[in-house]
Amino acid sequence: MTVPLCVLDLSPIPEGADAATALRNTVDLAQHAEQWGYKRFWVAEHHFVSVASSSPAVLIGQIAASTSTIRVGAAAVQLGQTTAIAVVESFGMLDAFHPGRIDLGVGRSGRRRRESPRPADKPRTPKPVPPWRVVDGVVVPSPFDLSVLMRNPRLRARMSVLQQPGAVSPDFADQVGDILALLAGTFEVDGVDAHAVPGEGAPLTPWVFGSSKGRSAQVAAANGLPFVASYHLTPATALEAIEVYRAAFQPSAVLAEPYVVVSADVVVAADSATAKDLASSYGHWVYSIRAGDGAVPYPDPDRVQPLTAEQKDLVKDRTATQFVGDPDEVAHRLEGLRRVTDADELVVTSVTHHHADRLRSHQLLAQRWGIRR
Repeated sequence: MTVPLCVLDLSPIPEGADAATALRNTVDLAQHAEQWGYKRFWVAEHHFVSVASSSPAVLIGQIAASTSTIRVGAAAVQLGQTTAIAVVESFGMLDAFHPGRIDLGVGRSGRRRRESPRPADKPRTPKPVPPWRVVDGVVVPSPFDLSVLMRNPRLRARMSVLQQPGAVSPDFADQVGDILALLAGTFEVDGVDAHAVPGEGAPLTPWVFGSSKGRSAQVAAANGLPFVASYHLTPATALEAIEVYRAAFQPSAVLAEPYVVVSADVVVAADSATAKDLASSYGHWVYSIRAGDGAVPYPDPDRVQPLTAEQKDLVKDRTATQFVGDPDEVAHRLEGLRRVTDADELVVTSVTHHHADRLRSHQLLAQRWGIRR
């Protein structure tokens, strides 16, 4: 059976454009996605880079007000940079304006963590790097070492201002527990009850976003919440995250059994050659994230120079797992991803330099997938 398709958008800023244009493009894409039959439209949270989705709740409100039926949500609110009460109140307000259409997605990125001291005579032992493999047609590359990004002093400096000076976020499980308690009206602080207004009693379910078999998958499973695995961002570990989530899942008032959504990065065009041309600057964009200070304005494929062998190697896990081609080719690969992960829904993200090409990509995929409004 064909599973629903959803959209994840970053409000990417194309080379030569600005944030205002990117935000208008996102609203326009959401309106079209609703017409084409996509089930959900989710927006990401990013800061200090050339994507404009820095405040999911604000953008969700604008999108929901500009559409009428499609569910709109966050993918995801970064709990390390906010508080449970702020999340519940803002999404409770969104639900008050747009009842039954708001998805509350949460993730744990952007957290300042307490580091355990490491004995001077006990250096870190490098972990073996898993080899590339293919699972029933789905590419599972070796993982990219994210610590490379965190060693960038400019990136660390920017991230530091996303929290109050000296602030350390609570454990992710505690934050999710607080959100659930606030929604249910059972939250207490030092024995004193506290109620979220708006938010308490709102029909909001936290969707936990994760990329590995670690904390996010475990928290989603322990609380019986839906889990979104980011194959598009971390293809090396998304499958094992799903396995951990399913194995540890505990039924809840929300779900009787696991519910999995898997993301994929796609570019669809009328023919394969055109799609490959549209996606030809994707590697340059990923390289700017990994080797620079964050995503640059999305490059025009007609203006970029070919990546060097070293640059290609740095981004090959992402380029090899991007689904690029004509509608049949992309649908075939998406069906393979659905089959391998047994996903209940798929969410696609697509970035091209020209907005019209991005619209066409989503339209062609919707038509081929057979979804209807």
